[in-house]
Amino acid sequence: MDRTVPARAELADFLRARRDTAGLTYREMSRRVRGMPSKTTFERAASGACDPTLQTVETYVELTMTKEEEFSLGLGVATDQARNLWIKARRATRAPYYLHTAPDPALISDRADFSRALRDQHVWAGYPSPGEMERMAGPGELPSTTTRRIIKGRSLPVTPEQTIAFLKSCYVDSHGLEPWLQAGVRVFEGGHEADLVFPPPRPWLGALSSVRHRPRATTMPLISPGELIALSFESREEKQAA
Repeated sequence: MDRTVPARAELADFLRARRDTAGLTYREMSRRVRGMPSKTTFERAASGACDPTLQTVETYVELTMTKEEEFSLGLGVATDQARNLWIKARRATRAPYYLHTAPDPALISDRADFSRALRDQHVWAGYPSPGEMERMAGPGELPSTTTRRIIKGRSLPVTPEQTIAFLKSCYVDSHGLEPWLQAGVRVFEGGHEADLVFPPPRPWLGALSSVRHRPRATTMPLISPGELIALSFESREEKQAA
């Protein structure tokens, strides 16, 4: 295995360990998804010699799901871990030498700063392609042509909603959106939020308010393995009866 880039090797070790635990060959993995990705693609993803696509990594994790993950609903944890390792690997090989941390939107003071910070966030997220970002954002939310212009620094997002779509496609979570929207209020609507006591409708301020008042995600109730097994048998019996 290639250990030239430690971050790539860390991702490869993670994937290899999952395959060993699942007891699968690369040929078997590829057969289960009808050759998409191929056996060779899975081998390369766990070689440490290249940056696989995120889709390949996520498929790899799903195919190597353990019984423990199946019964404890823990596959999401493994998927998140794989995604973080993938981002680190991409960042290690593609980010410029001067970018050591994620950009701080609190330091944005004008449009040039905003454009530069968006581009740095894109790099920090591991350089997802415009096509990947368009798929993550959803139909019509973030056209790849628009994303390409933003990444090249030729334009800014047209609306706060487009900015949110761009940032989410760069793995900024809902909590992290707020300082970016605060920066948008400063840059595009002419002042700090504290200065806008009774403002007329403003898109950036409205988007900021929506993010702040969005309901927090509730945690799923805990289900014991025994209850999960019982539910599984009930579901199977219902299907057989149907």
